[in-house]
Order: sequence, then C-alpha cells, then structure tokens
Amino acid sequence: MFPALLPNFVRANLAFSHGEGARLWTDDGRTFLDFGAGIATTSIGHGHPHLVAAIAEQAAKVMHVSNLWRIPQAERLAERLVAQSFADSVFFCNSGAEANEGMIKMMRKAMASTGRAERHRIICFDGAFHGRTLGTLAAGSNETYRLGFGPVPGGFDHVPLNNMNAVRDAIGPETCGIMLEPIQGDGGVRAADPRFLKALRSVCDEYAILLGLDEVQTGMGRTGTLFAYEQAGITPDVMALAKGIGGGFPLGAVLATEAVAKHLTPGTHGTTFGGNPLACAAGNAVLDVILAPRFLEDVRRKAGVLKIGLEALVRDYPSTFTAVRGHGLLLGLQCAQPLAGVQAACEAEGLLALPASENVLRLAPPLVISDDDCAQALAKLQRVCRAG
Repeated sequence: MFPALLPNFVRANLAFSHGEGARLWTDDGRTFLDFGAGIATTSIGHGHPHLVAAIAEQAAKVMHVSNLWRIPQAERLAERLVAQSFADSVFFCNSGAEANEGMIKMMRKAMASTGRAERHRIICFDGAFHGRTLGTLAAGSNETYRLGFGPVPGGFDHVPLNNMNAVRDAIGPETCGIMLEPIQGDGGVRAADPRFLKALRSVCDEYAILLGLDEVQTGMGRTGTLFAYEQAGITPDVMALAKGIGGGFPLGAVLATEAVAKHLTPGTHGTTFGGNPLACAAGNAVLDVILAPRFLEDVRRKAGVLKIGLEALVRDYPSTFTAVRGHGLLLGLQCAQPLAGVQAACEAEGLLALPASENVLRLAPPLVISDDDCAQALAKLQRVCRAG
C-alpha cells in the first residue's frame, strides 16, 4: 500500500516528542544533541520560552488576516530588519525558495522598469542551491535535482565560485545581476572569499547590475554577525532570508534597497500567508533574542571554540576527517570515508548532523548552544573517529 505521507524524503527512523535548547528527545527516552537545527532553522533552539510565549499569545488573538489589510506585526518586523541592514524595504513570504524567487523577480523587474528589459539573465555559481521551485532549481547548479521535471526556466548562467575572471567573462548585454550564497550550505559548506565578495560588489557597480545575496542559511546570526555580508564589508542590493528568521516557524523575507524594491508595485507580486501576524510575532521574538546585548558576540566565541576542536579532530584523525570548512556556526567536516556511514555513526552516538555535497558533514547547531554542548559534540565526534 502506498504511504499516505508522500515518501519523497529518505527519513531516518527517528521521531522526536520534545526538545529543549540544543537537545531532542524521542518517545522512548533517547536524547540527541541537535547539531542540524532543522537545517539551520531552529536558530534559538527548541522550546525557547520567549518564542513559545510570543507564538501562543499571538495565536490566541489572530493568526492570519491576509495582506489585504495592515499587519502591525509585519510592519514592526520590517522596520527592525531595515534598521539592522542595508535595506529600505522588506517583502515577507513563507520559505527560502519563495524568498529567492521573490529576489529573482525583484532583480528582473528593476531592470525592466528602468528601460532595460533585455537584462534578465542572472549569474549564479557552481555548487549553488537556492530552492526546489522550478525557478530556483534553474538558479541552482545541481542537475540531479532537476531530473524528470522537464525544462527549467532559462536566464541563468553558472560559473565557478571565487573565480572573478569567469564572472567577468559571463557578463553580457543581457546580464541583470549576480546571485550567490555567502556560504554554500548544500553545496558543501563552501565559502565565498571576502575579497571575491568585494570584487562582485565592484563589478556590479561597474556594469550597473544588481548584487543579490541568498542568506537563507547564513543570515540571522548564523555566521556570528546578523548577516554574513557584514563580514566582507559590502552591502547587496537585495537579499533573501528564511530558515532562522522564524526560529522554526515558517517565514521568509526579501530585503532590498529602495532603488530595487520600488518597482514591485501592487499586483506585481504577492502571497497569501507571507507576513501574517503569527509568523511575524515569531520573527520579532527571534530578533529580540538575537539582538540582545552580547548574544552575537557569544555566538562568535562559541563558534571559535567549536572550530578549534574540529581542527584538532582533523589533525588527530585524518583517516576520518580531512578539513574544516565554513564560518560561525555553519561548519563542515570533509570526510575521508563515505558520508552516509559517518552520519550514521554520529546518530548512533546521539549527535544529529546534516549531509552536504562533496562528502561533507554539515554542523549547524542552534545559536544558543552552551559550552557544554560544544564539548559533548566534540567528544561524540571523537568517538566516531576512534571507532573508525
């Protein structure tokens, strides 16, 4: 009999009854240290009291009204994101793929509305992942994800990451802009070099094209600053957010400068659920936590401790791990052995981690992990290495 729940995921045989902080418990009482955070999504951990209270309070009042009316919760969240970023305006949606779709449309619309409709092509990068819609599949580079879905939309050119010569060669009279992840999560926790990001900003200015950043995974404190672009000393023209922005509640956003955002006029784009009162109550609660004094400073400190420990594992157990990748609390361990086996061994030790391309074990714990959580994760990884 075909399963009632579509079996399009390869699910581990684990079901969790509850969680707290960086820990999850199964119905039979087993405890797991969660270093996947729902794919970098439960940014302030499981069961955070401030987030739980905000969702419960808002749910008891009004959850959804649609964007036919004002939504004060969305207005407040947008104002706070604008105050903390390069942006002048925010569009709310439900997911990372939807945010990236919105960013693509916003970039193209800005060109068309300024008399440059021929400029519709976007330069993307090998190893990129931007979502599972047809448009974001086209922007991504993984051919496997496209198999069987027919032709994907055109208008995307792919070049190697961190190769400025390839970028310049790809720019033509139809180029609209450049779109990339500061750190490719699914693509193997591969980081764009800060000098490369600076060069991209410069080349976009030189050719009067747009720089769009996919910070769905790197945003909201994941790399130790609120947004990863801050560490390169640049600003994009438009940026997609999701995952950690709602702390586990579905929420996405597109942030843009006025020069880009003003062209998305009424009727050009929309959403039913995006930015509803409940989602934005969650987003505001998450932002309360992340913007608290010393929170991001502590994320950077813990990330440094964790990375030093991972580098020691690479040094001491080269037959298991060969390199550490990433920044902040988006880190990857390049495996010398098949990734599936290493991930299964971690699970057997009570450590949840994520797969990534290039045989990389991805670690993206909640930002609220403690020093003890880091120590326990490193000890579990060490046992995986010793068992070997």
